[in-house]
Amino acid sequence: MFLQASDIRVRYGKAEALRNISMRVDKGEIVSLVGSNGAGKTTTLKAISGLVPYGGEIVFQEKRLNGVAPHEIVRMGIAHVPEGRRVFSTMTVMENLELGAYLRTDQAAVLQDLERIYASFPVLQSRARQKAGSLSGGEQQMLAIARALMTSPTVLLLDEPSLGLSPKLVREVARIISDINKHGVTIVLIEQNARMALRLSHRAYILELGKIILEGNAKELINDEKVKKAYLGTSH
Repeated sequence: MFLQASDIRVRYGKAEALRNISMRVDKGEIVSLVGSNGAGKTTTLKAISGLVPYGGEIVFQEKRLNGVAPHEIVRMGIAHVPEGRRVFSTMTVMENLELGAYLRTDQAAVLQDLERIYASFPVLQSRARQKAGSLSGGEQQMLAIARALMTSPTVLLLDEPSLGLSPKLVREVARIISDINKHGVTIVLIEQNARMALRLSHRAYILELGKIILEGNAKELINDEKVKKAYLGTSH
């Protein structure tokens, strides 16, 4: 068992955000969570990251995550790129990347990872001394992903990485996600572009009103008539 969530329940006040969600993510997979706004996708990622209290159980590599502090979950190998980029705008690109590695003590490996980051995101190297807030939306998204990669994660949680980006940059983000996965990082993906998410993924879960209503092979789900009609904007 790599990453397993069982009967996850989350409430915001009286509102029930997640209702007995159970899902698994196998090592090396890209798994997508698909659903409309308010379906519970972001809350699911927040539960895995320890950012919201929840009922049920989450286990990662045979270790129970219930009650574990978010920074300890990062130390265990789970990095979260939240919706909206959330870079530290008044800090430089380099300072943002250095913060990504703040829990690490393997300085030689950190420098190697930084070189790999610059190879994958050359625009970040050219803007290393710029304030993060001066970057374009696409550049900030790349920085947010790169900062998470500086934690040396085993699992990367991505929440709407292409939101607000141009079609060209959406394709670039898709390429980056695929490349990260090919280098051995397991990914849980939330993506407004459901078609892109399913094409990138090995498996997917369809959420509606805090519940999983459908799950399976992503390539099969992309051809499911209900999924097409509800989330892909097409039906035959």
